[in-house]
Amino acid sequence: MTTVRPNTGRPGLAAWPVAGVVVGLAAVLSALSPRYGFHRDELYFLVAGRHPAWGYVDQPPLTPLVARGATALFGDTPAGLRIAATLACAATVLVTALIARELNGGRRAQVFAALAAAVSGFVLAVGHMVSTATFDLLAWLVVAWLALGLLRTGGDGRRWLVLGAVVGLAALNKYLVVMLAVALLLAVLAVGPRSALRGPWPVAAVVIAAVIAAPNLWWQATHGWPQLTVAGGISADDGAENRALFVPLQIVYLSPFLVPVWIAGIRRLWRDPELRWARAVVVAYPLLCVVVVASGGKPYYALPLLLVLTAAGCEPLARWTRGRLRTAVVVVAGALAAVTSGLVSLPLLPPSALAPANALNEEQGEQVGWQALTSAVAAQWSAIPPAERAHAVIFAENYGEHGAIARYGPRHGLPMPYSGHMSDADWGPPPDSATGPVVLVYQDGDEDVDRFFTGCRTRSRVATGTDNEERGAHVDVCSGTTGPWSAMWPRLRHYY
Repeated sequence: MTTVRPNTGRPGLAAWPVAGVVVGLAAVLSALSPRYGFHRDELYFLVAGRHPAWGYVDQPPLTPLVARGATALFGDTPAGLRIAATLACAATVLVTALIARELNGGRRAQVFAALAAAVSGFVLAVGHMVSTATFDLLAWLVVAWLALGLLRTGGDGRRWLVLGAVVGLAALNKYLVVMLAVALLLAVLAVGPRSALRGPWPVAAVVIAAVIAAPNLWWQATHGWPQLTVAGGISADDGAENRALFVPLQIVYLSPFLVPVWIAGIRRLWRDPELRWARAVVVAYPLLCVVVVASGGKPYYALPLLLVLTAAGCEPLARWTRGRLRTAVVVVAGALAAVTSGLVSLPLLPPSALAPANALNEEQGEQVGWQALTSAVAAQWSAIPPAERAHAVIFAENYGEHGAIARYGPRHGLPMPYSGHMSDADWGPPPDSATGPVVLVYQDGDEDVDRFFTGCRTRSRVATGTDNEERGAHVDVCSGTTGPWSAMWPRLRHYY
């Protein structure tokens, strides 16, 4: 039996053309960053960043700290905050090209890989705004790139140490990277090359990752692992829908025009003798999909590995386009992918025309209407007699409403709001001396929150200008509470 040894050589790097793609994408994202406004999650990160901790009930600490640093350096605006997302997205495109190179892709394949990432709907969506997925996507691709390097070289100790550090840092942003590490490990054990796992270096990598992630793990352990409660709530609320839509959304989120490319990548990695060392990626992707579907996780959790398979398919694509007609076909397909992904993922449409885009990417609509909501709250606050405002409270039902009022409220003379949602609950409750009135903000359909308050009347409904979760939100004014805030707070706390 012939032993297939890992290939230790790589094609040259297409530095300048790949850099052109990276810079071009960064320019587009920068130009569009001020459009619409903050996303509800970004508003939450801004508040969380002002309460630095080793953890929060729904996430590790990295993204809120990035949000705080970006706004401190570049300004407390959507454009300033999103410089961090733009840089992460640019790095994502670069690493995708490096993965193509790691898989023996030539200069043309590397450029195609960079372009494929740049026109992907998911890459554009998370590159436009700051989210945990923004940095998680980059981290997964870096982990995959380093892991491929290890498999290609047969296991370099220094690479193992870097890999462990990256996994540890990624876990400070999102725990999903552990699923990637386990899927890759099982795949290597199944199809090899197992020689890359020999020696003390893999254990050292695990130790490094654990040490880096330890402060957040300790925080979660000492707070009763609230993130597991949050994850359970997501699965219970959305698990059935996530499972039903998993396959179609894998195609839609990445881009339907890239389907032939990642299929070619799967065939290439499985059949090419020179890439036998990279077969584990082909096995790891379905393993990861099974875990995501079984747990009811969101379909985009598995997309980074699909992007790796797309990078693998760019070498066959480069060979296929050795002719004007085929090159024209690829150019047209790429242009259509860019247009469709851009319309769904980027703030190109007027807010009033977002309904079709929201059907595929509801995050578009979640960037609109927050100032209108704050203005509606301000109108009701100003109607409270000045003598009563010393004991009055603004209470928001969810973290988006809370973050919007915290961000835009000061210009209206509003005090800091309170909320029992996610980690917002850790920054309350109001003092028991705040007996009312209470300006109560909640989404349409969540009227049960008013059972904690007395004499509530809906004074206004929020007009956001588009179809999103806060459209028609209630702004009530209540005369008081049914009990002291300190006694009600555990019941007002909620995770979903």
